[in-house]
Amino acid sequence: MQQPKRKSFIRPFLLTSVLLVCSPVLFSQTNLDTVLQKIDPQKLAGVIADKAGKIEKKLVEKSNQTLNSLQSKEEKIYKKLLGGKDSMMAKIKLNEIDNKYSDLKSKLTNPAIISQAKQYIPNLDSLSTSLKFLQESGIGGKVTDALAKTESLKDKFQQAEEIKKFIKERKEQFKVQLEKLGMVKQLKKINKEVYYYAAQVKEYKEILKDPKKIEKKALELLSKTKVWKNFFAKNSMLASLFRMPGNPDEPLNMASLAGLQTRTQVNNLIQQQLQSAGPNGMEQFQQNINAAQAQLNELKNKIINAGGSSSDDELPDFKPNNQKTKSFLERLEYGTNLQTQKSNNFFPVTSDIALSVGYKLNDKSIIGVGSSIKMGWGQGWQRIRISSEGVGLRSFVDYKIKGSFWISGGYEMNYRSAFNRVEQLQDLTAWQQSGLIGISKVISMKTKLFKKTNIKLLWDFMSYRQVPVTQPIIFRVGYNF
Repeated sequence: MQQPKRKSFIRPFLLTSVLLVCSPVLFSQTNLDTVLQKIDPQKLAGVIADKAGKIEKKLVEKSNQTLNSLQSKEEKIYKKLLGGKDSMMAKIKLNEIDNKYSDLKSKLTNPAIISQAKQYIPNLDSLSTSLKFLQESGIGGKVTDALAKTESLKDKFQQAEEIKKFIKERKEQFKVQLEKLGMVKQLKKINKEVYYYAAQVKEYKEILKDPKKIEKKALELLSKTKVWKNFFAKNSMLASLFRMPGNPDEPLNMASLAGLQTRTQVNNLIQQQLQSAGPNGMEQFQQNINAAQAQLNELKNKIINAGGSSSDDELPDFKPNNQKTKSFLERLEYGTNLQTQKSNNFFPVTSDIALSVGYKLNDKSIIGVGSSIKMGWGQGWQRIRISSEGVGLRSFVDYKIKGSFWISGGYEMNYRSAFNRVEQLQDLTAWQQSGLIGISKVISMKTKLFKKTNIKLLWDFMSYRQVPVTQPIIFRVGYNF
């Protein structure tokens, strides 16, 4: 009678033991399945592949453009030497130049060699490792294609580093020869080429730091799962460079920590040194730390102001134009402004509402064009009537003088009469000209719609020639998107 009772006791015990052993795995898998239901791996892979492909294309184009430009400049240098005593050496150099540049260009067009990629780019490593994780979880299709794209992009960034190193070496070789030949202008052009190539590569890396919404959501959800954390700690590039914190009993971790001082040992050593320094040891130590930190901050600010950001960046011998590394569309600035005229009781009788687009020549200069429409609002609060009272065409130039103050100028043509047909605008004699010069104040804004506000006070020096005379002083308030 007791035998069945023993079986009934053992069976639940074994079942409970199995569940306890398997529950972490089952929980992790369930947790992962929940995450995969919240994101679309194929859509995520498509977004990553598209971004990686665009950056790679731009990187290859910029690299080829820089190599072609430098090769052309270098050939001019050695061709000038052909007429001198070193003509034979110049011919040999020309042949060497062609071979070196051809070799670098061919690497840019060849398929990626993943094993050569050694440069660590955090955001790219996260995306690539996440794709590997999804692939090993049994998800293929676009995930496989996107993984190939990210690995290829890693290779292209590594090749870009090799090109940066190559052109820096060539620049140092040019320096002596160009100074001897008195070709200082050519040397400055080469220095700019080297600087702007490094800045452009940096700009492409910055694009990876701005993840799209789906990328951000996917990484946030995946990073909350234990199985992804374990996979990242073993398979990411970061893990291959530095062993990530994990199982202390892992042989690789034990080997990597062998012979290294612990934090406690370092703290004890510092305490011993401070005690031997006397009662003022701690105060002196803190002063030295503060002085060192101040010097580091000073050096850091100098590098940032010069346009650099890493130990590999060189301080340029010219004022960099930070807009040169941006695309044409990224250098465009869209805005709107408002100018009103009142009749009485603070009621505006007309308002000029304008839209404009400016192009940033550099960090201090903007040129642009725009158009405006003159809206009529009636004669007062009791007689409000919206009407079209004219249109205008504008051009402008803004130059930064100091801080948030700019000098503003422009040329405008305004049709200051109501019209019913477009044909009426073809009469050029009906248009009035305006020449503007003045000052503007730019105020930064932290809103999603507007980036900054600009307040302009302008003088129309052509107003006195108009019949009837138009308003000479113009006040405008504008917003940039």
